[in-house]
Amino acid sequence: MLVLVNTSVFAASAKSTAVKTDNIIKTAEKYLKTPYRFGGESPKGFDCSGFVKFVYDKNGKKLPRSADVQYLQGKKVARSKLKPGDLVFFSTYAAGASHVGIYYGSGKFIHASSSRGVMISRLDETYWKPRYFGAKRILN
Repeated sequence: MLVLVNTSVFAASAKSTAVKTDNIIKTAEKYLKTPYRFGGESPKGFDCSGFVKFVYDKNGKKLPRSADVQYLQGKKVARSKLKPGDLVFFSTYAAGASHVGIYYGSGKFIHASSSRGVMISRLDETYWKPRYFGAKRILN
């Protein structure tokens, strides 16, 4: 009987994690085409880390403000093991994690681009592929 209880608890926690991940993606999608604003962390305008922080905050998970400090959160994830809701980091204008987005699935991520606002991009695009820095899983 103890084994059944443990199995039931595991199944419930796996289901609740899936719901949280789905909510992260749905929240992020609501803000597609929101303009880029340096230092922005609201629907009036987002920068990359402000967007990620806003989306996670809306779903009850507090994150630090900047990409480099967000990179210190969660568990490291291999690129081949990415799941929707994971954070993906890039080394763009500075060494280390200087850009962040939310993995969307199927090799795509949603992020606030400085030139195009909140959008979906592919990890294997010419610009992003060589700048990939790593990924972190924030949700269990």
